[in-house]
Amino acid sequence: MFCYFLLTARRKDAKSVKIKKNKDNVKFKVRCSRYLYTLVITDKEKAEKLKQSLPPGLAVKELK
Repeated sequence: MFCYFLLTARRKDAKSVKIKKNKDNVKFKVRCSRYLYTLVITDKEKAEKLKQSLPPGLAVKELK
């Protein structure tokens, strides 16, 4: 699941990533040209790892 999400984030039409942290989970939302792809992770450590592996050229915005 994570690898497909990272491939989506590396696409050339991916514009930005929004990271929304709740008390139960962390949501990663990747904006591509047509769709908004969302991945929900309940493990905080895995979410931190995924945040580190996002492509460097992508605009990352953290929401509350």
